[in-house]
Amino acid sequence: MSKPTAYRGVFPVVPTIFDASGALDLEGQLRAVDFMIDAGSEGLCILANFSEQFVLTDAERDQVMRAVLRHVGGRVPVIVTTTHFGTAICAERSRRAQEAGAAMVMIMPPYHGATIRVGEAAIFDFFRRVSDAIDIPIMIQDAPVSGTPLSAPFLARMAREIERVAYFEVETPQAAAKLRELIALGGEHVVGPWDGEEAITLLADLDAGATGSMTGGGFPDGIRQITDPYFAGDREAAVAAYGRWLPLINHENRQCGLLAAKALMEAGGVIRCGLPRAPLLPLHPAAREGLLDAARRLDPLVLRWGR
Repeated sequence: MSKPTAYRGVFPVVPTIFDASGALDLEGQLRAVDFMIDAGSEGLCILANFSEQFVLTDAERDQVMRAVLRHVGGRVPVIVTTTHFGTAICAERSRRAQEAGAAMVMIMPPYHGATIRVGEAAIFDFFRRVSDAIDIPIMIQDAPVSGTPLSAPFLARMAREIERVAYFEVETPQAAAKLRELIALGGEHVVGPWDGEEAITLLADLDAGATGSMTGGGFPDGIRQITDPYFAGDREAAVAAYGRWLPLINHENRQCGLLAAKALMEAGGVIRCGLPRAPLLPLHPAAREGLLDAARRLDPLVLRWGR
């Protein structure tokens, strides 16, 4: 069994860009990608929940994936989210992502709505069959939205026994404790224990052994101010940077959610329209102004890139 590539660092989620009518804005999409690379993203993730993947048709998903991967052109590795309840459909999505140039796929365990779940045996088989269909790493997204408990021992078992399962993006409560246990149980098979939740728990997760962070896409340059010194062995500088950026991280996570990155990009001229696709509602003006106030105090590249 070959060891997967060890990706690490800041891999923000790329928002999906729409115009004012709700149609895909591919020009804006590619500008967002260029900004995120210029701002220091060490990799990107597309078609995640923070990308509003759940409002896209299958054809639109494919259109966005191919446009972004072609435009990135290998400048940074790109993770493509391929989550689907159906095993064969998820495997096929993952194959297409690999063929288009994805470095990795990110997948949640199979779930549907509030009540349809499968047990550990079916989850294990699901990931085994997807693994058998591809040659690139799988990141398991351990997120509350799936409503599926994934214990650290079960995740570690999948890392040991399923060839492509090597990365874990942990968004659950007490993520640091879970990451610590996962690393202890999985050892070298856990190639990428990663922080989630827009970096609001980043420092604790780094202390627990996280080697990557999947954040919102609005200010990767700010997140790099935390992770770069941490990985270089200067925890004090990382703590100081975390303190500076935490008000903005907190406002994104608790007040704006998946609309934060687009609001910042629109304010900085990266994109023309920061609206979501219906039925999601636009960001409340007060929440938007609070976000911009917190951002202006830090002068992130997003507010200057398009000006």
